[in-house]
Amino acid sequence: MEAALTIQQVAQRTGLSVDTLRFYERIGLLEPIQRAQSGHRRYTQHDIAWIDLLIRLRNTGMPRAEMVRFAELRRHGAATATERRLMLERHRCTLEQRMKDLQQNMAALQQKITRIAELEAQRDAAALSADVAIDQRDAAGSAPAEAM
Repeated sequence: MEAALTIQQVAQRTGLSVDTLRFYERIGLLEPIQRAQSGHRRYTQHDIAWIDLLIRLRNTGMPRAEMVRFAELRRHGAATATERRLMLERHRCTLEQRMKDLQQNMAALQQKITRIAELEAQRDAAALSADVAIDQRDAAGSAPAEAM
């Protein structure tokens, strides 16, 4: 028999709060969780695997309403496999576009960082050159030529 986990154990394992797990069950993202005789929830490894997928969908920006729709379709079994696959493919396309946009933004940010670093290097080189000139003048013990 499969070991059942408490809601606290699932929260710790998944990083979701107990309240979030209860909320997910209430809105239909999770099927009703089995209960012990005491009435406490008991999660299976199957439940954990589903929660892990929900976390991935959430982390990749799938709207909650789409997640709920996906969960509803899942409950209807194999007859909805095509619709679920299409939902995931659409989400993948959205995610690919977001990744492309992020890469373009990263490239622009890197260009700006490089340009600022070049400006800092120019500034530092000019300051070093001025310091060297002052040190040379002081070492010679004479006033600058323009002051004479």
